[in-house]
Amino acid sequence: MVDIRADLVKQLREKTGAPLMECKTALQEARGDLTEAEVVLRKRGVASAAKKAGRTAGEGSVGSYIHAGGKIGVLVEVNCESDFVARTPDFQQLVHDIAMHIAAADPRYIRREEVPAEVLEREREIARAKAGAKPPNVIDRIVEGQLNKYYEEYCLLDQHFIKEPNLSVSQLIAGRIAKMGENIVVRRFSRFKVGEHAAATPAGAAAEGAVK
Repeated sequence: MVDIRADLVKQLREKTGAPLMECKTALQEARGDLTEAEVVLRKRGVASAAKKAGRTAGEGSVGSYIHAGGKIGVLVEVNCESDFVARTPDFQQLVHDIAMHIAAADPRYIRREEVPAEVLEREREIARAKAGAKPPNVIDRIVEGQLNKYYEEYCLLDQHFIKEPNLSVSQLIAGRIAKMGENIVVRRFSRFKVGEHAAATPAGAAAEGAVK
């Protein structure tokens, strides 16, 4: 993997408005070439999505998915800007796919900003303990890697989409934003499994903008 400097990531973010992790991934794919990294982001629709992220998404749809013979069920609210887009087959398919993904991947949060500080500190402590007596700069990289692994496992937008593992859920949504021309936001979800307590995202947890 190409080691990408933080200043390059910052430059690409300022130029495109795309999320930091998407910028870093694009730069790694482009082997540090800023121009090529911007092309990568445009192909994914991330840069276009970022420009729409501040727009109000007040319409949308509640979707459901039942799996494993009725043993697992999901309700998810996905918002867009207009009722017209909300009723399109493409948007309804996206809502269904996200619900199905939640049933399979069991995320705890929508986005990484929702992870409690004490949980992140615990993950940092685990990473530092594993690192042992390594140099501080190496420990910092190990800690960053541990946190990114945690986000990919438990944050919906960072998870690899089950139907296309080469895409994160945020990249999937960004592509639909570019196609539909409206901001799209996963507002909240609840996942139910027979015999377990339902894990629900707080009603007020969602922020405007599908990709953070």
